[in-house]
Order: sequence, then structure tokens, then C-alpha cells
Amino acid sequence: MRRRPPEDEMAELAALADGSLPPERRAEVEAHVAASPELAERLAEQKRSIAYTHQAAGDVDAPAGLRRRVEVQHRVPRGWAPGRVALVGVAGVAVVAAAIGVLVSRSGTSAQQFHAALGPTALAPQASGNATLTKTTSGWRIELDATGLPRLDKGRFYEAWLKNAAGVLVPIGTFNEGRNVTLWAGVKPTEFTTLSVTRERADGDQTSSGEKVLVGKVGTSG
Repeated sequence: MRRRPPEDEMAELAALADGSLPPERRAEVEAHVAASPELAERLAEQKRSIAYTHQAAGDVDAPAGLRRRVEVQHRVPRGWAPGRVALVGVAGVAVVAAAIGVLVSRSGTSAQQFHAALGPTALAPQASGNATLTKTTSGWRIELDATGLPRLDKGRFYEAWLKNAAGVLVPIGTFNEGRNVTLWAGVKPTEFTTLSVTRERADGDQTSSGEKVLVGKVGTSG
């Protein structure tokens, strides 16, 4: 194959790595790479960079449409002069990942969230609270802030639960005071739509005591 200018080689390697190289050029470029350990290493580096970029796009939980736009920006645009194209290294991946975060912020799109307004019960008539449930890759992070609940210690504590329509209770964490509590759930709030808090004691019984002090329905943030 006739030796091409270095900038053209770099552009075609980038296109080969991300799948945008025209079919009529693919076989010749692949043969050239196979004959050059240096080009083969550059191609492998470019593929790793693309994989890291895609992973970064998924980690920020960006919407599918936004991720596609970022991936398109990562490819070699048609009509660009070859001199403007360069292989994306590790530093480039960091820049792309940062750009994803900026795009998510500017788009006004955040992780899926639900909210619950918790009201008092006969056992705690002065209590009230609010909970925000946020979807993460690990599960649902639940931030609870409640008032009117006296501190429980010495083997006594509060426990939060999610319940579905069939009455199945799933424990989502324990705490001593209601301020700035972080809980975690592995079930969907679209299915487990009732959030409650009970008074418990360390007695070896893992089931709910039934002593509810707060209860409310989970709904979307609107």
C-alpha cells in the first residue's frame, strides 16, 4: 500500500477503531496495521480509549439520547481535514468524560427520583418527614429527614421499610435520629410504594414490630 501521510494514517486508525471507516478502505487499512506493530499498538490504544469513553458515559447515568450525541462527537466527523484528527489517549478520555458531565448538567436531566411525604401515627402524633429516593447503579438511595422523633438508644432504634401492594415488607435501614438519614433499597419504588418507619429493639427478631411512627406514599417528583 502506498505510504500515506501520518495525519491520514491517524485519521483512518481512529475511524477503524470506532467503526466509521468506509468499507472500501477497511481491508487495506487492516492489512497495513497487521504489518506494523507500531500501528497495531496505536489501534489497540484507540479501541481501549473508546471503551473507556463508553463506560464513562454509562457511569454518569446520562440519558440514551445524550450518550449517543457524545459518542458521535467522539467519532471522526466527515469532511474534517486530516490534520485536525488525532488519536484519543487517556487524557482524551478524561476530557470526554468531563464533557459528558457538563452536558448532563446543562441538559437539566438528573437521575430518576421519587418523593414521599411522611405523616404521623398514633404512636408519634408530632412526627413528620420527607424522603427523596434517587436511582443509582447500586440501588435506590433514600435521603430521609424527619422531625418529632425522640432519639432511640440502648438497643432501641428506628427502622425504615418499603411495602408493596401485596403487603410484602422490605427493610431499607436503621437509625437513631431522624435528621439527615441515608437509607438504601434494592427494590423499585414503582412497585414498593409505601414507606414507613417503625420503632424496633435489638431482640433477634428481624420482622417489623408494627410500631409505626411515620408512614407515607411514594410518588414521582413531577
